[in-house]
Amino acid sequence: MTRTGKPRTWRHKQVAPTITRVWADLPTVNDCLWVLLRGDAHHDNPHSDHDLQRKHLDEALERDALIVDVGDLCCCMAGKADPRMVKHGVTRPEHAMANDYFDSVVRHNADFLLPYASNIVVLAEGNHETAVRKRQETCLITRIVERINTKAGTSIVAGGYGGWLHFTLNVQNRNTTLALKYFHGSGGGGLMSFDTLRVRRQASFIPGADVVVCGHVHERWSLEIAQEVLHTNGSFKVERKIQHHVRVGTYKDEYGEGKGGWHIERGGPPKPDGGYWMRLSVERHRRNKVETSRPRIELIPA
Repeated sequence: MTRTGKPRTWRHKQVAPTITRVWADLPTVNDCLWVLLRGDAHHDNPHSDHDLQRKHLDEALERDALIVDVGDLCCCMAGKADPRMVKHGVTRPEHAMANDYFDSVVRHNADFLLPYASNIVVLAEGNHETAVRKRQETCLITRIVERINTKAGTSIVAGGYGGWLHFTLNVQNRNTTLALKYFHGSGGGGLMSFDTLRVRRQASFIPGADVVVCGHVHERWSLEIAQEVLHTNGSFKVERKIQHHVRVGTYKDEYGEGKGGWHIERGGPPKPDGGYWMRLSVERHRRNKVETSRPRIELIPA
């Protein structure tokens, strides 16, 4: 599948090891920029839903959306140094039969994502990739990104376990900015809390983010935190700011019919699948004859 032929409205560039900038030109305040937020694809796992991945990636092409992956693109639990020491049930047959297991995973991921290369902005590391780097001394995300960029001539960023995206939305020569913090995630999430307890903690030490996106716990939700902000630029005023927190779901269904396996034996529940669409636009406000612009952030389950 290819893009619809509409002119590209955005571009991106890595400006620091943890920062990627995105510039988007929107003709009017009625136009928008789409971003597909996804993670935990666990692409080489036999339980990974490739059809659902393609569906969402194809929709990203149709919308000329940015694609941001927050880690665990790979599962890679079948290497020789992995404590599981088993290939059955944790990797696809084509990888289990390969005598170059990690190279096979790299090739398969890169080939799968190649049709979407021009829309991918960041592929970040998750705990599955960092575990391989620790034991095997190679970074799978870096190798996948290098392979795609070489083949497609793109500039996909190999992100770390955490990082930033800084958006500049230009509407009729007026810029509006927003900042997105991504972090793969940590901990077990909590059977009852769904990782929502982490939101207040993150809000306390990432006050500069407009959006905070995580994966890892295989839950899918969005939640708003209201913050008080003191502005001292030109005039003193206090405003309320909304910080959006997102957990992207997984593309790996470990639960299935609930028959058995590690996830079932530990009492794990079914998990929501798919990521989130982030729809960015600009809204104008007039106060005391002064017009200001601010980003409008809409989050929609994919």
